[in-house]
Amino acid sequence: MPLIAIVVAALAIGFEQLVQWKYGPLGIVAFVLLTVGIKAKNVKLSGVGAGLLVLLLAQSG
Repeated sequence: MPLIAIVVAALAIGFEQLVQWKYGPLGIVAFVLLTVGIKAKNVKLSGVGAGLLVLLLAQSG
């Protein structure tokens, strides 16, 4: 069980670093909003975070 938690944490940190490198501070803000919204079960907050990530992905593509 601890090994799975370590692997999941490493993947989450790696994804966060990738978002920060590619999309800058706004990408981190969007990722944090999405994560906090999901953990708090707040649909509005996670929707705002997801929307920001979609806008950033659409802008770069």
